[in-house]
Amino acid sequence: MLETAMGTQTDVVSEKRLWQAVLLTTIQEWMCGPLRRKRQAEEYLFEDKKDFQTVCKSAGMDPDQMRAKLNRLRIRLLTDPPAAALFS
Repeated sequence: MLETAMGTQTDVVSEKRLWQAVLLTTIQEWMCGPLRRKRQAEEYLFEDKKDFQTVCKSAGMDPDQMRAKLNRLRIRLLTDPPAAALFS
């Protein structure tokens, strides 16, 4: 029984890390991917109403807090061109 509980816990952690990697990859594409990927990632990160919520929750993150942080980053990148150059 202990092995089953540990296996289940390991599975949960692995799944959480997988979804964190999905978010990280999407953020990287938004910040420095090819133009088409940037646009797709931006639409997903800032406009998606359903999947973004599910992915954030699966990654153990609060979707509203994540979007708020991404919005602050987007504003900083738009208002500080030298900072934006770091991610190009």
